[in-house]
Amino acid sequence: MNSKACESLFPSSQPRLRPVAIGSPGVVHETADGCLYLRPVEALAPLPARLLDRLEHWARLTPEQILVARRGDDGEWQRLSYAQMLESARTIGQHLLEYGLSAERPLLVLSGNALDHLKLALACLYVGIPYCPVSPAYSTLSQDLAKLRHIVERLQPGLVFAADGATYARAIEGTIPADVPLLFSEGVLPGRPCRAFAELERPVDTAGAEAAFARVGPESIAKFLFTSGSTKLPKAVPTTQRMLCANQQMLLQTFPVFAEEPPVLVDWLPWNHTFGGSHNVGIALYNGGTLYIDDGKPTPQGFAETLRNLREISPTAYLTVPKGWEELVGALETDDELRERFFARMRLFFFAAAGLSHSVRERLDRVAEAHCGERIRTVAGLGMTETAPSCTFSTGAVDLPGYVGVPAPGCEVKLAPVGDKLEARFRGPHVMAGYWREPELSAEAFDEEGYYRSGDALRLVDPERPELGLLFDGRIAEDFKLSSGVFVSVGPLRARVILAGAPYIQDVVVTGPNRPELALLIFPRLPECRALAGLPESAPVAEVLASPALRTWLRELLDELNRGATGNASRLAWACLLAEPPCIDRGEVTDKGSINQRAVLQHRAALIDALYAGEDAGRVLPGAGA
Repeated sequence: MNSKACESLFPSSQPRLRPVAIGSPGVVHETADGCLYLRPVEALAPLPARLLDRLEHWARLTPEQILVARRGDDGEWQRLSYAQMLESARTIGQHLLEYGLSAERPLLVLSGNALDHLKLALACLYVGIPYCPVSPAYSTLSQDLAKLRHIVERLQPGLVFAADGATYARAIEGTIPADVPLLFSEGVLPGRPCRAFAELERPVDTAGAEAAFARVGPESIAKFLFTSGSTKLPKAVPTTQRMLCANQQMLLQTFPVFAEEPPVLVDWLPWNHTFGGSHNVGIALYNGGTLYIDDGKPTPQGFAETLRNLREISPTAYLTVPKGWEELVGALETDDELRERFFARMRLFFFAAAGLSHSVRERLDRVAEAHCGERIRTVAGLGMTETAPSCTFSTGAVDLPGYVGVPAPGCEVKLAPVGDKLEARFRGPHVMAGYWREPELSAEAFDEEGYYRSGDALRLVDPERPELGLLFDGRIAEDFKLSSGVFVSVGPLRARVILAGAPYIQDVVVTGPNRPELALLIFPRLPECRALAGLPESAPVAEVLASPALRTWLRELLDELNRGATGNASRLAWACLLAEPPCIDRGEVTDKGSINQRAVLQHRAALIDALYAGEDAGRVLPGAGA
């Protein structure tokens, strides 16, 4: 590596960072049979047998410490301490034992983050009943209910919980067998066996629950999490107690700051997804911290609630997806009260699920330096549902876009050649044994050495120094060849387009399999595009997308992207702004908002044909007029 490259990895003038305890990222590596193996130097510490051993620990040590809080209907925070939550887990768990639930008849949770949801989840963890939090979108946004129906058929639930009967009535009637008992925080469903959640909080002798807890062990299934179904129907991942405990111990050894001060999180991420439900909830519970449930979302309509919460609560770490950071940094730049509260105790920033744009990262650093006189350490990682979820963290000295770091303690990484890329494969106590009731898919998911095949491509920061860590290199399944046989690496190209097109691009699909040239299908951010076009909110979508200002911007974007093109694998022939958003029922978008490249190409094949043939006026050419 030359000196100029070294300077890009390790800037000569390091910015001042707020002190934070970060673990040692030492790595050993070896090559065998064409594969590269990376292993952490630091071993994983002994694990508790069950995740709720930590609830019992903190209930003894700091019984009055708040574990979780959420705003009530009156706007005031409703709080539950560790001692209260342990009592709740025992009481609700005792009542749940009446239903005879098991891995063959688990509890299904249809609604989103709430106190009743968490009470129920911890009660299940306490007495050893597997539960499954399902994306609310599968019940409330889906028109055909296909994914929910698939989940019900796969799990055969013995009890179903939802926040209220009215909101989930259509989904329940359409997918849940009539004899399955229902549990609601509010409301009933006439003609169905229903019970109010409050009945499960009725005081009762909890000897049976405590005996059940004693039988729970590391291999007990804690919960089922469904993959987002980016290529097929969602797959059920049995997440064991060992997987959850291993992931939290990995996090603690990677971020010892969690042991120095109980972490305080303000978090909106959905619990049906591993980032919110396993990673973030677990950080608070495992380390004696507090989770403030944020009912906001990083959308123009929902972010006001997040800002309201952050003006009251000072988190010690903030973890969200890049879209959340984009919304937050704009508010931090203009709101003195928000900055004062947000930075008061902050030690660590974390993002996952996608790359954070360089411009947003720079703005975040600038506002922190202006307010605090120092930056906050920003880290990223790589994880997935099948690994509970964490595998790698960017805790080293490297600072590059797409850097996912080095393996966490306990995680072994294998880079195996697949075509002209290296597939990331993982092994460790945090990795699932296989998909639920999917023997063929389970066999395909692991290689001959027992490493989980992630489908993610990684590459070394420096092939001569593997210990520096890894860069994300896209999804292997997304890549394709042009009709000329030229291979196209989709992931890095998509990331480049999204970053260059901010803030007007929500997501993008690269099209061109078996075509002579590449092109882009762009899902726009309509509020930003309307502002660029100078049109009111009432303007039709078609008028916005056809506006001269927007088409000029898109032409200039293509010109900018093509200036760095080196051939057909990176030169873009045209782009089209799509008026129809991605459809969850067609699998074009997952419940966490990720685009399914294959599904979009499949379901919009007729449009793509017309665009390539020049028969659709929606396309914009580089260097051409509107």
